[in-house]
Amino acid sequence: MAEKKHDITIATRVTFIPDQSDAEDGRYVFAYTITITNTGSTPVQLVSRHWIITDANNQVQEVRGLGVVGEQPYLRPNESFEYTSGAAIATPVGTMRGSYQMVAEDGVRFDAPIPEFTLSMPRVLH
Repeated sequence: MAEKKHDITIATRVTFIPDQSDAEDGRYVFAYTITITNTGSTPVQLVSRHWIITDANNQVQEVRGLGVVGEQPYLRPNESFEYTSGAAIATPVGTMRGSYQMVAEDGVRFDAPIPEFTLSMPRVLH
């Protein structure tokens, strides 16, 4: 198999934030930690992001912006960048997916898809 010049691996972890959430007010807050790894053979820079956040009522929020957490990380092959951000939705369960817009050192622009992941309030067992 030929080595890919432009290849990004994305891993996600989600945490429910109870002290910022208010069920009566329909506000459920989640922190998500993303690890972006350059698994290709060319250095790349993350330029912008596009998120699609969907709650259980099918309300969709689209978020576009430059960089992530105020940074536009530059990743050499096998380097990773990890950051934590947050999202608030109106239901205890939802999903997030999207893409990062990348520019490689050779000038190639490409999207790195962010696989869909679930935002879910943990079930409270009594």
